[in-house]
Amino acid sequence: MSSRRPLLGWLLIAPSLIGVTCFLTLPVVLAFVVSLFRWDLLGTRTFLGLDNYASLLSDGALANSLLVTGVFTLISVPVSLAIGLVLATQLVRALPGSAIVRVIVVIPWVCAPLALGVVWKWIFQPSVGALNQILGVRIEWLTDPSLALPAVAFVAIWQNVGYISLFFQAGLSRIPGSIYEAARIDGANAGQQLWFMTIPLLRPTTFFLAVTQVVASFQVFDMVFALTGGGPQHRTEVIASLIYHEAFEASRLGRASAVAVILFVLLVVITVIQQRWFSRRITYDMS
Repeated sequence: MSSRRPLLGWLLIAPSLIGVTCFLTLPVVLAFVVSLFRWDLLGTRTFLGLDNYASLLSDGALANSLLVTGVFTLISVPVSLAIGLVLATQLVRALPGSAIVRVIVVIPWVCAPLALGVVWKWIFQPSVGALNQILGVRIEWLTDPSLALPAVAFVAIWQNVGYISLFFQAGLSRIPGSIYEAARIDGANAGQQLWFMTIPLLRPTTFFLAVTQVVASFQVFDMVFALTGGGPQHRTEVIASLIYHEAFEASRLGRASAVAVILFVLLVVITVIQQRWFSRRITYDMS
């Protein structure tokens, strides 16, 4: 039996291993290979080496997409985490109607981002949109270069805050009530309890949410595509939009793959930095 256990283990993990290899590892390798060629998907491939990377670094499209994605991330992720935490602290108290509110705030997260983008594009319409009708003014939310990216980030925050609040609720439920009772006896008010106790004890949850939300924000595409298509004046052209443009509009598969490889490396670096920053600040023992 002992000689069969390794084989049995490999057989048990084979379905997941095949999925990871075929749909995660292999596409990354193929993207790097394709990034070394000039290829329009239909014609012959021409080997270029690192010329695709050099051309991307020399023009402004990649730099603009990195800047737009970075600003989008800096707006959406911290605000989503802050609002999700505040919402979770209220929902965890199990006040009347909390269950209904919990369901309502999670609905946007389970909906298709493309469908949400279409709905919010109608809401942001300058002439007949619901938002301008309520405000009684005409504002070009999605066509004004200074407002388009904040509007897109607002939709992303609205979509993700319910998902984030659920994880924070789970983290809050693991914190023993005796800790707060001792803090109240020592004279700590609600703000001090939140800043010096709740937030530090929620660092494992915050670490998970920060990593996943940053990765998701760097990969956002469908909602932005439905809202603005990358415009106006490339002010909402995130990295995924640049990949789509290079691959399917300009028929430059090599450059698109090079952008995808750069995005992959960038996400790995950001994740490692986050892991190192949180590693010495996380408390798992709440006993």
